Amino acid sequence: MSEIGKSVRIERIFDRNTGNAIIIPMDHGVGAGPIKGLIDMPSTVNKVAEGGANAVLGHMGLPKYGHRGYGRDVGLIIHLSASTSLGPDPNHKVLATTVEEAIKVGADAVSVHINVGADDEAKMLHDLGHIASKCDEWGMPLLAMMYPRGPKVTSEHDVEYVKHAARIGAELGADIVKTNYTGDIDSFREVVQGCPVPVVIAGGPRMETENDLLEMIYDSLQAGGKGVAIGRNVFQSDDPIKLISRISMIVHKGLTPDEAMES
Repeated sequence: MSEIGKSVRIERIFDRNTGNAIIIPMDHGVGAGPIKGLIDMPSTVNKVAEGGANAVLGHMGLPKYGHRGYGRDVGLIIHLSASTSLGPDPNHKVLATTVEEAIKVGADAVSVHINVGADDEAKMLHDLGHIASKCDEWGMPLLAMMYPRGPKVTSEHDVEYVKHAARIGAELGADIVKTNYTGDIDSFREVVQGCPVPVVIAGGPRMETENDLLEMIYDSLQAGGKGVAIGRNVFQSDDPIKLISRISMIVHKGLTPDEAMES
């Protein structure tokens, strides 16, 4: 029965017709504080929902302080991991929320953050396995944010590191993997081919232009990616509704970046 639960919930994250997803992470309040775009959470949730996002992702404060009770519906992913920029090691992620607590606030999925290669990698991998087991028990989809970060990692976007990190997520029970785009179609195709669950790309730091963002999204889809999980580049844009609408044209309608920009 748990597989039915996962199937029902995951259809609230991925578009039934395209099999792709536009996820807007809004978990930055814990790590970085009330940054631009996340001051008024209900307003931001409304903007990304109206723009056409499939789901929003955040900590327990997101449904508590960001629930609108009006407007277009949007899926909810509760982030279980946490760390802050004020701590001695922001890459040290701990579990701050449980799967059961996420269920109580109506989550359609949960997410965890793993820094592969970090000094405390072993603890984070243990936590990933534990949460994956709980998700199987409750029929809850699990999104694993898999980032290669640590002393041995020379580049977080190197295909060898990224495809290893993505594969770890799938092998340890994730239903969806979020990871870095590797910079070009051919290398990212290696990541997708090596990961047996859907892969969505992270947005990373703010990009210089909107067109750069759309090009990255389009190329990731050509490589077999299944969508995006992009936060700051969306909710800190001058017009999040228009930007997400353009992203949706690429992710769900197959338009090119130029075609989306002309709309």
